[in-house]
Amino acid sequence: MFVVAKFGGSSLASAEQFKKVKGIVSSSDVRNIVVVSAAGKRNKADSKLTDLLFLLHAHLRYSVPYENVWNLIETRFLDIKKELDLKIDIKQELEELKSTLSKDTNEDFLVSRGEYFTARLMSEYLGYQFVDAKDLILFNYDGTLNQEKTKEAVNIAFKKYGKMIVPGFYGAYPDGQIHLLSRGGSDVTGSILAQASGATKYENWTDVSGVLMADPRIIENPKGITQITYSELRELSYMGASVLHQETVFPVQQANIPIYIKNTNKPEDEGTIIQENCDDDSQIITGIAGKKNFTSFTIYRDQMSNEVGVISAALAVFDKYKISIEHIPTGIDNFSVVVESKDVEKILYDVVADLRNNISGSTVTVEDGIALVAVVGRNMASKPGISGKIFGVIGNAGINIKMIAQGSQELNIIVGVLNEDFEKTIKSIYDAFVK
Repeated sequence: MFVVAKFGGSSLASAEQFKKVKGIVSSSDVRNIVVVSAAGKRNKADSKLTDLLFLLHAHLRYSVPYENVWNLIETRFLDIKKELDLKIDIKQELEELKSTLSKDTNEDFLVSRGEYFTARLMSEYLGYQFVDAKDLILFNYDGTLNQEKTKEAVNIAFKKYGKMIVPGFYGAYPDGQIHLLSRGGSDVTGSILAQASGATKYENWTDVSGVLMADPRIIENPKGITQITYSELRELSYMGASVLHQETVFPVQQANIPIYIKNTNKPEDEGTIIQENCDDDSQIITGIAGKKNFTSFTIYRDQMSNEVGVISAALAVFDKYKISIEHIPTGIDNFSVVVESKDVEKILYDVVADLRNNISGSTVTVEDGIALVAVVGRNMASKPGISGKIFGVIGNAGINIKMIAQGSQELNIIVGVLNEDFEKTIKSIYDAFVK
């Protein structure tokens, strides 16, 4: 057994949280590689270190006094050191960093210091060897991961040290310059290390006891998911479920390494296991997730079904403006293109004009304020009538469905409703299938 364990920002927010992490890591001898995020919020009024570092960079860039922001960052690290009675001279390292700050300071480098210093403190506290992520997570200049070099670097370090602490959220280009992952990227760091090291499982410790069937801000005390497939998690993550970064799945799925979602504050809770295949068929649906604020462009033209290339002409317009497309519901003489509203809010009229020009004789209508709700479940395909029940439940709640999309694998059913009906839609489906 060989485990990579990643701890999120909430698990590292204070000295008290550090103690919980140590208790978890030391409870088993198989947690050989530990990945840490930057210290998170201690309470709702607090700030994440990563947010403070982004703010610090903005102050530097625009020549705004930054002492107050710096003091907040420095104090967080020094407080943890003091409360845990660590010997590391973290103040000296912080002073060295401060002496280099200027308006030209690289943003990726500066923001990565949240994970870097958190890992330095945790390294001494656990007695694990600190190994900088820039020496392990190696990227090509186009931002893609160099899997071969990463695997080689990880295995050399592991053979040398055995027990390692690695900061998450960043790696390095071939020239050694820091490359920052997208927010939540420490999850991805852990996944990459699990794949590269040949781990038997990847633990992701956070502040919830696994993946929930629905957003707890919408559903009170939603049921937890004990088993979920990689594909289901990918669908839920893409549609807004936020337990894991959506890119986390790919590295471990390639190596068929299961992911365990566990709660640092309640380590005895069962949590969620994510793997290729699951044998739990107790629930017809696995989870419900969704997002608001989409815009639908509907293109209509007579006899459209008899022509070739109409849809590709429309897609060329969205490609021109680098707009990612969510869904394309189709009819006989019309089809719709659904995109995130934020991607078109400043170019809406340009897109409509280009669509009309590219598809002569067409009528283009635009509707915004649309929310997408995804019902995901590997067991839906074997149960006839699920789609009908979902639509019936939504209709009985007095909600108008604006669009419907379903993948060929029958893993998910997506409905479009108005933004104001978003929460009501999720509650209606949850009550019908779960409660």
